[in-house]
Amino acid sequence: MRVVVTGATGNVGTSVLRSLASEPAVDRVIGLARRLPSLDLAKTEWVAADVATSDLKPCFEGADAVIHLAWLIQPSRNVAAAQRTNVEGSLRVFRAAAAAGVPRLVHASSVGAYSPGPKDRRVDETWPTNGIASSFYARHKAEVERLLDRFEAEHPEIRVVRLRTALVFKYRAASEIRRLFAGPLLPGRLVSPALIPVVPDVERLVFQAVHAHDAGDAYRLAVVDDDARGAFNIAGEPVLDPRELGRLLGARPVRVPASVLRTGAAVSWRLRLQPSPEGWVDMALAVPLMDTTRAREQLGWAPQRSSGDALLELMRGMRDGAGFQTPPLEPGGAGPMRAREFLSGVGAKN
Repeated sequence: MRVVVTGATGNVGTSVLRSLASEPAVDRVIGLARRLPSLDLAKTEWVAADVATSDLKPCFEGADAVIHLAWLIQPSRNVAAAQRTNVEGSLRVFRAAAAAGVPRLVHASSVGAYSPGPKDRRVDETWPTNGIASSFYARHKAEVERLLDRFEAEHPEIRVVRLRTALVFKYRAASEIRRLFAGPLLPGRLVSPALIPVVPDVERLVFQAVHAHDAGDAYRLAVVDDDARGAFNIAGEPVLDPRELGRLLGARPVRVPASVLRTGAAVSWRLRLQPSPEGWVDMALAVPLMDTTRAREQLGWAPQRSSGDALLELMRGMRDGAGFQTPPLEPGGAGPMRAREFLSGVGAKN
């Protein structure tokens, strides 16, 4: 089986390649990336391609499956640029896969595609996917869900799977996650449970996470299981609420109004102190908790690591300045005192 992976050099992408390398049914993987890495991985051949501008059909010809992961979280200050990759680029991927006769398409959706929902119970894959209006990330994920709805109706011959993942963490993604979400002012050495005495107890700040390697295995299963179709929720256990975070970190939950968290994000983003606008807070507070029964029973997927372990591993990676040998994951790429991050405008570039 020949599998093409877009966005293959990122947090999830490198874990998907790792899982595909272990799959006997897969003998060749084509990793597409805007910037090619100097990294040798089993079964993987790198090809330079941008989903927003490249001719993708030649990249997909002869493929048995396409896994579409390419997505921009930054630039948060140029939403039109993100839209070109996230929404228009996704449509280009879907159309090229159909034109090349690819029989399997697996798309990286997200918990962010869901409409506001409950935090006291889990929802299944039938929950509405209209996103969160104030989050460009959620809006784009919801738009692509609608594109896929139409694509599936027009191409019933293609087996389409969409994985709606929780937050995805791993040690080697720490430098990228810090750059994308925290910015240059977060001292990595301070991201230690021993130095975190309190955690914010914000109403509805209850979320799910999954280790990137477990997410990668879900993509592998979605490719090789010929009965897999439709949407699957992917998240680890347990749910991370203030009480569980306090237990993990040995910290005390302290009640904080959601408005304080949102205002802090909005002001610091406008002052270019960090790269994430307040829509990320809105999304975190609004999206529902996901029920993963369908993935476990139909895909046979079972996470091997807890959500708490994934979070602690990420924190350790931030302390260590951990990364990987791909452009998105590279460690130490910000220059002395992270000057390049400041010079880029903190959220103005991807």
